[in-house]
Amino acid sequence: MRIILVEDNKSLAKGIEDALRDQGHGVDHLDDGLAADNFLRTETADVAIIDINLPGLTGIELTKRMRGRGDTTPVLMLTAMGKTSDRVVGLDAGADDYLVKPFEMAELMARLRALTRRRPQLLPEQEQIGDLVYDRQQRVIMHKDRRIDLPRRELALFELLLDHKGKLMDRERIFSSLYGAGAEVEANAIELLVSRLRRKLDGTQVEIKTARGLGYMLNAGST
Repeated sequence: MRIILVEDNKSLAKGIEDALRDQGHGVDHLDDGLAADNFLRTETADVAIIDINLPGLTGIELTKRMRGRGDTTPVLMLTAMGKTSDRVVGLDAGADDYLVKPFEMAELMARLRALTRRRPQLLPEQEQIGDLVYDRQQRVIMHKDRRIDLPRRELALFELLLDHKGKLMDRERIFSSLYGAGAEVEANAIELLVSRLRRKLDGTQVEIKTARGLGYMLNAGST
């Protein structure tokens, strides 16, 4: 997933970023509510994690602005305030869930998974493409009776291409989804990742087509 994290506590933000990236997610971190509002006007994400107390614009105000312009991105709000009245204000502003600090990363991950499952455009738990079957809940790819094991980043790329199968995904969108905008990675990181994934899919009916200079497309081809 591509996740927007809006949190001004640097140490907490780094911990969340590291945990999310370890799971193969792309993360865009902003530490100011107003900057986040401007960012979200032009960028899309699968989930937004927003702290309630932010400089520039509070998490409540930021969420209200998102909903006011029709942005339906699921919002998980973080707060040190555990009173019911505080949670109600956030939920009324348009937040989908609340997490009170301090929290365990395992609970954060579980809540993010729950939020994505609630989305109206929910994708099927199991999806077939060619002779591959992908279990989204278990994050397992099966080729006939053989399991194809992928490292997290390659699996995230496969999921992204599968979600847009038959459609060209441009390199910039793939990059921001896997790493987050402005991430410091090698210029040929996407090409190397695609090459490794292609090798893992060799011998199946699924292929990754390249539109040189534009992007990539996942298709069901022939054996």
